[in-house]
Amino acid sequence: MPKLYGKDFTKKELLRYVGDIEQIARAKSYRLTEGFEDGLTGVDVMTGSGLSFSVLPGRGMDISAAHYKGVSLNWRSATSDVHSAYFDHEGEGGRGWLRSFSGGLVATCGLSSVGANGVDGGTALGLHGRIGNTPATNVYHRGFWEGDDYVLEVGGTLRETTVFGENLQLTRVIKTKLGSSSLTLEDTIENLGHHPTEMMLLYHINIGFPIVNDHSRLIAPSRTVVPRDEDARQKQTHYAEMQPPEIGYRETCYFHDLIPDTEGFVTTAVTNPNMDPDKSTEMDKASMGVYVKWRYDQLPRFTEWKMMSAGAYVVGIEPANCSVLGRAREREAGTLQLLEPGESKIVTLEIGVIEGEEIDYLQKRCRELVG
Repeated sequence: MPKLYGKDFTKKELLRYVGDIEQIARAKSYRLTEGFEDGLTGVDVMTGSGLSFSVLPGRGMDISAAHYKGVSLNWRSATSDVHSAYFDHEGEGGRGWLRSFSGGLVATCGLSSVGANGVDGGTALGLHGRIGNTPATNVYHRGFWEGDDYVLEVGGTLRETTVFGENLQLTRVIKTKLGSSSLTLEDTIENLGHHPTEMMLLYHINIGFPIVNDHSRLIAPSRTVVPRDEDARQKQTHYAEMQPPEIGYRETCYFHDLIPDTEGFVTTAVTNPNMDPDKSTEMDKASMGVYVKWRYDQLPRFTEWKMMSAGAYVVGIEPANCSVLGRAREREAGTLQLLEPGESKIVTLEIGVIEGEEIDYLQKRCRELVG
């Protein structure tokens, strides 16, 4: 039963107030028409609670812009939502992915490689793989009633395949409900080929201003935090604290060993305890953040991407089944996952808004888990 505007509504009660449920909640498809976006398809979802987000079937079924009550939740880069036809995987020494990395709430990396560009077994691999620049097929969106709940759903299928190589399929379903301030993303990855195939998967969840500013911090049940390189090591004391934008800031990455709760889930968040510094008496009421929740056994690795640069001012929450050091390093470490022919794996994420006392509760739970 949805809670809207401070009141619980049954289906029958709510439909007395509207001629069409799309007045307050809907999923609507569209096509972009200008610049590098021209021809890109999208689906805008509005839940009625203040949560709205854009799914891009033409770009990996990823989630582009997202807002809550007028507040932007994610970072957006200067590239715009580049059409997949412009994707240059091999360009710029394997870093052409950055030319079409628009940020967004969710940018999927994989499926057969993730992380640093390089060479593995004689195969040249570009940064973060191909799946996020792949257009979907069998795309649909719908809204339907389940009892007194109105469900909004967007789905589609993606293929990463080549002759004499991998043949992987990702089926994605994104769901939310009328009145909800969160969404669930469920991916099913299947090996349609006839040989064991590398399967690497990382969700690049990019939180931006105003959730990220110099008051913000990362909340995570971290057993250990390991810096990726010397730049990160020098700033490790402040890995969870955000700073004002800085010209020339060098990105810092931290590898967290997270502790799941008793049900096997991990929850992390980036929160801003003071969304409006000028209203100090309303500080607690103004606190807001974005949380991500997933099953630890599905995505046991976690990278924090902290980028405090002017214009590229973002914190990446990145659950994964691998590191970001590249496929060759993953193979050398003996941690590279393979999908057998016909095998499939399901991964589910919950992403949403966290406010006020919910932030205090999450901080308390993380402290308890860490001990």
